[in-house]
Formats: sequence, structure tokens, C-alpha cells
Amino acid sequence: MNKSMQLLSFYTSSKLIQNSMNECMTLEYANKEITYEFDRNKKYFLYMHIPFCEEFCSFCTFHKFKYKKDDCSAYFKNLRIELLKLKEKGFNFDTLYIGGGTPLIDEVELLNTIEYAKMLFDIKEVSCETTPNHINVDILKNFNGLINRLSIGVQTFDNEILKKTSRFEKYGSSSQLQNKISKVVDVFPTTSLDLIFNFPTQTEEMLLNDLKIAKNLGAKQIITYPLMKSKLRNIDIFSQFKLLKNSREYQLYLLIKNEMSTFYQNNAWAFSKNRFNLKDEYIAENNEYIGVGSGAFTHINRQLFVNAYDLNEYANLLKNQSNTIIAHSKKFRLKKYLQYQFLVHLFNGKVDIEKFNNKFNVSIEKSLNLELSLLKFIDAINITKSEIIPTPFGQYLSVVMMKEFYMGMDEIRAQLKKTIKS
Repeated sequence: MNKSMQLLSFYTSSKLIQNSMNECMTLEYANKEITYEFDRNKKYFLYMHIPFCEEFCSFCTFHKFKYKKDDCSAYFKNLRIELLKLKEKGFNFDTLYIGGGTPLIDEVELLNTIEYAKMLFDIKEVSCETTPNHINVDILKNFNGLINRLSIGVQTFDNEILKKTSRFEKYGSSSQLQNKISKVVDVFPTTSLDLIFNFPTQTEEMLLNDLKIAKNLGAKQIITYPLMKSKLRNIDIFSQFKLLKNSREYQLYLLIKNEMSTFYQNNAWAFSKNRFNLKDEYIAENNEYIGVGSGAFTHINRQLFVNAYDLNEYANLLKNQSNTIIAHSKKFRLKKYLQYQFLVHLFNGKVDIEKFNNKFNVSIEKSLNLELSLLKFIDAINITKSEIIPTPFGQYLSVVMMKEFYMGMDEIRAQLKKTIKS
């Protein structure tokens, strides 16, 4: 494909997600309790948010507060109350994903909360994020049988980038990080290392070195996120073209795919030693989820619902009503919703046409005819009678679109931060 077509596809892909994100960027706040319908016979995906960090990273936009032990202990108690309320409503879950913040910031409280969640619900799989300063092997062994996948936010093993991102002082040098990880990599069935690519000063050699170190440490999964930096929506088309012409992101992505070719590719940016069904926030087969905790999102019935950001408001709502929701989006129009679902399925490696059509009661060939024609024209997908499969370029486009989605969610978080009073 020539450079002009690549640029057009980048621009079109980003605009597709920008337009879809506009469906949920305007939140409606209410002074009365907000509720939603759900299927009592369905096992939803459960997301739990722990919004505390000892140190803040410059590139992180997630909802978080400076760690204070008393605030954190009170918060976990409220989390368990919120879980009980969901049980009393009739919810059930088979998968739990714990994000933050720094989920392992209070190991005892987290352990008690996971045990409580597994007592209440049919949870079979638990994934948990952590920063490198909370991977003490003696502590993590207490979570044996409770956590199936530990995701460590390393981001890079390069000392110069660690220093420039203020992580060297917080989490240690490359050799110190490697030493820590080597001791915990076999504690859980799956230990995942999260890396970021396309830092401004990162060379191909630096990125390759990061990947090789991660593999040599024995990580069963390696996730490679692009740096979430430039917001294409805020600049004109000519500037976008200029940026994309000078972007190394696609070349670095191809370098990653080549280096990780002996691993299975679970989605567009996740690689694992063994093939398994990756269940996390990008799951396609069961894409509705319920969020618990301050700042958590719920996605159900083609709407987003957001829990209170302010900790005092979160606690007060928990006492006085059945949930802690403060705002919701409008119901996504079917066309925009299908575009988003198509992206998620493509991001996960393929679209099973029959399953997609049955799940959403549509004909994808008719409903997304224009999008499919464009992606086919620019050699981003291959279409068979039963599947739509991304090419390597199509996989990268799904990374670009997912990055746009994340940056759109950042705008929602920016709105919600204004509701924090304390």
C-alpha cells in the first residue's frame, strides 16, 4: 500500500473511533438514583477499581488518589459492601479484573476482598494489575489460588527512559527490576509484563532489548502498549498527515510482531507463550461488564455508567442508595455501537461473522458495508465466508483505533475529576 493510502486509512480509522466516542462523551448527571436493567441468568465480567498510588506516573491518566492507609482501609470495606449489594440484586460473575491505581497497595485488604468476592460469586478467574514496587515474593505467595494472572506495569527496562519518566527513582534500575521480577514470575499461572513502545527517545534497539529481557525473564505474557500521547482530534488534517508521516509507531509495531513471532498473539498488542482465552477489559465474547469502586465504569445495555469519583460521595451513596453511580451516557446508537464492537472483535484477532450477526441481530455485511469496503481496499482485512481477519496492517489499525478509544475515555475522566470535592 502506498504512503497516501496509509495516511488516509490512519485518518479514517481515528475519525471512526472519534465519532463513536462522541456518543458517550457527554455524560448526564442526576440528583436521583440511576439504575439499569440486567439479565439475572447472565454471568457478567466484574471490574474492580483501586484508586490509590504512592507515587503518580506522568503518563498515567487513570483515576487515583495519593495513598493514605486509613482512607484505603475504609475504601476496601466500602468495596465489600458494594459487592454484597450486587449479590443481593442477583448478579453473578465468573471473571474479575482488578485495576488501578495500585491494586496491591494494601495486600491484606486486597486479599480479604478477593476472598469475599469469590465467596459471593462464581468467580473462576482473577486478573490483577500491579506496579513493580509491590511484587514482594513472600507477600504474593499469599495470593496463590486467588489470582490467576498478575500484570506488572514495567513499561520499559531502559535506564535512560526510566529516568526520563521518573520511574528510576520510584521503582529502581533495569537490573533491580529484573531481579524483582525473576523472583515472582512463577508465583502465578500467568505473569504478564506490560511494556510501552514509541517513547520519544526510544530506538529500535532499545525496544528490542526490552522485549528480549521480558522473554528471558520467563514472562508467560507480554503486552506492548503504544505511548498514549498525541490527540489527533485536536489538530487539523494537514497536521495529522505530517505527524503520521513522521511516526515510527507502525514500524515499531511490525518490529514487535517479528520479535514476538514465537509467541501466540492473543490480541493486537498481547503475546503469550501458550494459547489461552485472554479475559481482560478488551474481552469480545462477553463485552458487558459491571464496575465497582470509585471511578469505575459499567458498560451494559449500550450505555456507560460511572461511579462517584469523590471518595466521600462514593461512601455516602453506598449508605443511602443501591449503587454509587453519579452519571451515565446516552444509549449508543446501533450503528456506532456496532462500529465499536467490530473494533473490539478485530482487535481480538478475528470477527466470526455468524456469531457477530447472531449476537447483535444484524448483518455485518450490510450494517458496516462502507467500513468493510474501506478496510478491504486498504488491505487491512481479509474476508472469508465465515470470518473477517485483520492483516498485520489491520492489526496495527486496531491498535491505533484502540488508542483513540483510550484517549476518548481520558476526556471523560477529565470531566469526572471536576466532581472531586475533597
